This record gives sequence, structure tokens and C-alpha cells, in this order.
Amino acid sequence: MTIKFAAIGLNHNHIYGQVECLLREGAEFVAFFAPEDELAVPFAEKYPQARRVTDRRAILEDPAIQLVLTAAILNERADVSIEAMRHGKDVMSDKPGMTSLAQLAELRKVQAETGRIYSVCYSEHFETRSTVKAGELVKAGAIGEVVHTVGLGPHAIRNNTRPDWFYDRKRYGGILTDIGSHQCEQFLFFSDALEADVISATVNNRGNPNKPGLQDVGDMHLKTPKTTGYVRVDWFTPAGLPTWGDGRLTILGTEGYIECRKYIDIAGREGKDHLFLVDGKGVHYVDCSDVELPYARQLIADIHDRTETAMPQARCFNAMELALRAQQMAERGTVWQQ
Repeated sequence: MTIKFAAIGLNHNHIYGQVECLLREGAEFVAFFAPEDELAVPFAEKYPQARRVTDRRAILEDPAIQLVLTAAILNERADVSIEAMRHGKDVMSDKPGMTSLAQLAELRKVQAETGRIYSVCYSEHFETRSTVKAGELVKAGAIGEVVHTVGLGPHAIRNNTRPDWFYDRKRYGGILTDIGSHQCEQFLFFSDALEADVISATVNNRGNPNKPGLQDVGDMHLKTPKTTGYVRVDWFTPAGLPTWGDGRLTILGTEGYIECRKYIDIAGREGKDHLFLVDGKGVHYVDCSDVELPYARQLIADIHDRTETAMPQARCFNAMELALRAQQMAERGTVWQQ
């Protein structure tokens, strides 16, 4: 069982991870569209099997292509996804899938009308082995009932490699919409909930006055009827850290807790995907380097079977709604809203 897929928009490097997860499962990468030579040339060298087309319609109007990937500039992703669904394609978007509540409403409308699969690849969950393992442990009852989560998403800004649009609030959507959406999806997943509320949210530019459009730190407090969660995201990863961010997730249950050190165990074990479990019997370390990543396999099956095993469609949309509502709350009465 395989599919043919194509890509429209290569503006974020996450597109490489999106392609790779499908190739791992035997999917066939056949075409891509990107007007920027500086992005398209190295991409074509990496994936010579995919032809570069000069008009996105060559992808949209090809009946053999079942899935369209996009990692376009953030505020352009919704239009790509809508156009693809209206041409009968399923979609895998990089996060965030959209940058406004109006775009979200239109995406929901078109998805319902067309019956296509619209999936956002929340890679800090689906492509992170320790997070997948934590999900398995929670489902098995390893820490009892989940009552609280803490998600920390620090990132490295590396100013000299970021394009101008990265610092334009209207184009990237704000820090909570962008990298905070990862954490919103994980909060819903570990809460075993499809909906949640935003209790509080803040954003600010604390350390980059020369880039006034940038929000370099943000946080939010979330709740469901049974759980609460705290999220902090930022662009303050120090140059001395040997990876792009010390992403962490803590899941508190009634009978124990789990901490994922997703990308590095500072001054500890080498590599990534470290998981620590504390329960009534003691403290346990779990090496997650060999944990299977099922997202792409499940998505391919969903495309064939018209099912929702990779991610419920409602959670896909509702995670983005949480991030967008938090962003709106955080910006109320600020320069970013004006």
C-alpha cells in the first residue's frame, strides 16, 4: 500500500522531515513546486526523483497525486491547503497550518465540503520518539490519570539564517500560533480531549529590539474539565547548546510522572529522545531511540481507507484553534494587534 505525493512551498526546513517520514513508509515523491531557486536547487539535489514544476497546477491537476505537502510561508499555507483539497487532494501541512481564525474557519469549511484529509504534521509529537513513547505509557496506565502537563519549546533563532518574513508578525502569525501549536496538540493528546480552554496567555519581545515584529517569548495556561497545562515557547536557546532547543515535556498523573528530554539530556546521556518515568516502584530511564514513529504509516492508511487513525480531524483543527485563541488573548491591546 503506497501513495504518490508532491510538495508546494519549501519555505521552512520542516518540509524535509515531512518528505522523509513518507519515504520511510514507501510513499512515492513525484513532484514539487517552489519559485525560489535558493530553496528548490538543494531540495532537488536531495530528492532527484521528484520533478520540479513551474506551475503548481501541474501538481493540483495531476489525478495520480493523492497527497500534497506544504511548508510555505506561514500565512500562505492555508491557501495552498484549500486549493489542494478543492482539487481532490489530501493535505499534510507543516505547523502552523494557518495564521488566523478566519483562515481556520475557511479550512474547516472546505475540509467538510470536500471530505479530504487535512493533517498538520505536529513534528514535536509525531516525529519525536520520546513523545510517542510517552503516549504509549500513558495509554497503558503507567502514571494513572493525567492531571497536568508542562510543555517547554525553546528554539534557536540563528538570526543570520532567517528570512525577512520570519520577523513579520502578519506572515508568521505570532509565537504562540507558530511553535506554540506543537504544545497545544500535545496538551489535547495527553489530556485525551478534543477541546480545551485558554486561561491566560502572554507574548513579548524581550531581547531583540532590532526586530520589533518578532515575539521572542510567549506562554499560555490551558485547561480541560480534567486537566490543566502550562506552555512556554521562546527563541532564547544559547549558542552553547549543541542542538536547536532543549525541548521538554512533563506529564503529571495521579500515580506518577513522565519527563521527556526530547533533543538533549544536558550534561547527561548522549543523543536525544530520553524519557524518565517515576512511579510507585521507583525511577526508570527509557531509551526511546528505537521507538516506531507511526504517523506517516497511519496517514497513508487513512488516505486509502478514509479513516482518522493518524490523528482525529477534530484534534488537528482544535489544536490550532487553541494556539490562535491564545495568540489573540496575548496580543489584546498590544502593538501587534494594531
